[in-house]
Amino acid sequence: MDIQDLNNIIDDPASVPLPLRIGVIIAIFVLVMFMGYKLVILDQIDTHKSVAAKETGLKKSFETKQEKASQLPAYKKQLEEMRFSFGTLVRQLPSETEIPGLILDISEKGIYHGLNIDLFKPGKEAKQEFYAVKPITVSVKGNYNQLAAFVSDISGLSRIVTIHNISLKPSDENKLVMKATINTYRYISEGETG
Repeated sequence: MDIQDLNNIIDDPASVPLPLRIGVIIAIFVLVMFMGYKLVILDQIDTHKSVAAKETGLKKSFETKQEKASQLPAYKKQLEEMRFSFGTLVRQLPSETEIPGLILDISEKGIYHGLNIDLFKPGKEAKQEFYAVKPITVSVKGNYNQLAAFVSDISGLSRIVTIHNISLKPSDENKLVMKATINTYRYISEGETG
């Protein structure tokens, strides 16, 4: 093989000896395969790796969402139970118009049990997030059983009423003086401004 044969490959390929033609064809084939691998296949391998990693993440996300979706009926049932419980609790909080009746109920309980009511002073209402607290300072006089029955009846009211800062002191006539703060609660409606 000489330089003339290499020049004839481009000008007159038919005159080039067969082994040289086969060598050039193999070299071109190897070059095309190498360039195809570098330019096309390597890019596709990288794309495949990133898509495979994304697929794994999507599968995990799908499994998590599928698990949550399978629990959706239980969550809906729990939400309904919570709404019912919240509604029940809100109904136990009187509206503003019911506060005077509740205060009257408390004072009637004291009179019913034969207590001497020395002080019954409603305080200023304190608003919280969705409810308001109205404290009532009381000072009542009676024997132990009368005071216990009074406190028991207050705790048995259908509305939420709590007793705080209870102090008992003896007084004359073998009686006790109970001073306490009775808190009543009411629901603050959405349109009400504070």
